[in-house]
Amino acid sequence: MSAELKIALVQSPLSWEQPETNRTAFSRKLDTVSEGTGLIVLPEMFSTGFTMEPWNIEDDEGLRTLEWMQEEAAKRDTAICGSIVFREDSQFFNRLFFVIPDGNYQAYDKRHTFTLAGEHKVYASGNSKQLIEYKGFRICPLICYDLRFPVWSRNVEGYDLLLYVANWPAPRIGAWDALLKARAIENLSYCAGVNRVGADSNGHLYSGHSAVYDALGERLVYSEKEEILYASLSLDHLRKTRQALKFLDDRDSFTLAP
Repeated sequence: MSAELKIALVQSPLSWEQPETNRTAFSRKLDTVSEGTGLIVLPEMFSTGFTMEPWNIEDDEGLRTLEWMQEEAAKRDTAICGSIVFREDSQFFNRLFFVIPDGNYQAYDKRHTFTLAGEHKVYASGNSKQLIEYKGFRICPLICYDLRFPVWSRNVEGYDLLLYVANWPAPRIGAWDALLKARAIENLSYCAGVNRVGADSNGHLYSGHSAVYDALGERLVYSEKEEILYASLSLDHLRKTRQALKFLDDRDSFTLAP
């Protein structure tokens, strides 16, 4: 039987540094998610916005939001992922959680902290990718600025879905569009990216452009407004594409320096 995965990308504005307000708003949005959805994807730092002042957030808010994700995943019998501000051992992380319905989860810390905004001065950087196996799919979740670095994103693990969560500003949205498509083509993989919309408290504007591309770079879904986008992914279609076009067999071998 061929595995299929229906994903929902929640493209939404965010309330600045207000975790409870954002959790409440997303709970309402998740109430509208259509039946049969296997994975719900939320934006980067979905509970706070892209803040460079994480000390304004109460220390236990990261755990509260993780517990909220576990409750929502169990209630809706679907996986939920997105990144949040998370404090651990006196350090702050831009940490993505991928939570499945039974409450178990995997976490990924953003590797490429956004130096243009000073993220590297505030948040500790991650040093390893995560490969998540869910409903027959092998999923590689990454965060925003990671999109600009093809070596880090390279499909050396044999993943089926490359997934980005982001707060990608409108002035550079052309790069977002081009790079999502490029990552799909060069890795012969589905590639999905969810971005926010609206303005943050620093005056930065976000225009969405959340999208899903197939392994040949064909865009399956796209939007510039506040809404939930759906795409159905097929492992059978992906395998047939890879069997016909064996480009991954010719990929370069390499190791990353620490």
